[in-house]
Amino acid sequence: MPLLLECLSHTPLTGYYDPAPEIVAEVAHIHAAARARVADFDPELVVVFAPDHYNGFFYDVMPPFCIGASASAIGDFKSLAGPLAVPADTALELAEAVLASDVDVAVSYRMHVDHGCAQALDLLTGGLDRYPVVPVFINSVAAPMASCRRARLLGEALGRALARSNQRVLVIGSGGISHEPPVPELAGASDEVAERLIAGRNPSAQSRAAREARTVAAARAFASGDSRLHPLNPEWDRAFLKLLEEGELTALDGLTDNAITRDAGKSAHEIRTWVAAFGALNAFGPYRATLDYYRPIPEWIAGFGAMHARPVAETV
Repeated sequence: MPLLLECLSHTPLTGYYDPAPEIVAEVAHIHAAARARVADFDPELVVVFAPDHYNGFFYDVMPPFCIGASASAIGDFKSLAGPLAVPADTALELAEAVLASDVDVAVSYRMHVDHGCAQALDLLTGGLDRYPVVPVFINSVAAPMASCRRARLLGEALGRALARSNQRVLVIGSGGISHEPPVPELAGASDEVAERLIAGRNPSAQSRAAREARTVAAARAFASGDSRLHPLNPEWDRAFLKLLEEGELTALDGLTDNAITRDAGKSAHEIRTWVAAFGALNAFGPYRATLDYYRPIPEWIAGFGAMHARPVAETV
C-alpha cells in the first residue's frame, strides 16, 4: 500500500539556543516542505521510530525495542505534551507481526515519549493526534543496545506487516546523526545520577528545569569551542546518508557501538531510528530517496539532516 518516509534530526534546543537566523530559516523551510508532503499524502496511519533520553524508559526495565499500544508525550523542552492517538489494536497486530518475524519487541500500554518523538510529530503533522500513530521506541542511549542490524530487521518486519494493510502509511525516523549532548551514563555514575537513570520518572519541575539548563549551557560551550563533547562529523554523516539514499542498508549491519561512539558521538546511536524507518520502506521494494538537507549545527549539537523517500513503484 502507499508509503511515505520522512526522516529528520530533532533537537531540544530550538528556541533555547539557536544558530544564525538564516540557518533557522533554512531548517524551517525544509520542515515546511516536509509538512506539505505529509498533508498531500494524507496518511491513514503514522509509524514513528524514535529514541528516548531517560524520560520515558529507564534501567528498571530497558527494552531494546518497544511498541506503544497507548502513549503520551511528556512535554520536555517545550515540546508538545499530551496523548498520542494510538490505535491499540493496530499496535498489537504490528507487535505480533514483528514477533512472528523472530524480532523481539516489548509492548507498553503506558508509553511516555519525549521531544525525540513529539517534535517530529509536531513538525510533520501539526500535532500529536492529527493522525492515528503507533510509536516505536528504539533504545539509542542506554547500553547495551540492539545492533543496527537488529534495528533494520525490526523495520523490515514492520514494513512487511504494513505492506499487507490497506492504508496510506507515513513512516517517520526521528533521530540525530553525529552528536553528543550531555546525556548521562550509568557506568561510573554517582548514586544520585544512577537512581535517576534507573527510576527517574516524574521528576519535579525544578529538576527538569535544571536538566534543561545544563543542556543549554552545554550547547553554548560546544558552539564556542570550549567543550569536551565529541565534535560533529559531517564526513561520517554524509557517508551514512549516502548509504541510505542508495539503498545499501545491509552495509550498516556491521556498525559497532564502539565505532559509532568513536566516530560520531555517544548519541549518534539514534541513527537506528533512520535505519529502522528505511528498513520498513525497503520491505515495500526498491525506493527512491532524496536528501533534503544536511548541515552541521553546533548550536544544536547536531549533524542536522532530513530525507524523504517513496517506493519506486509509487514514483513512476
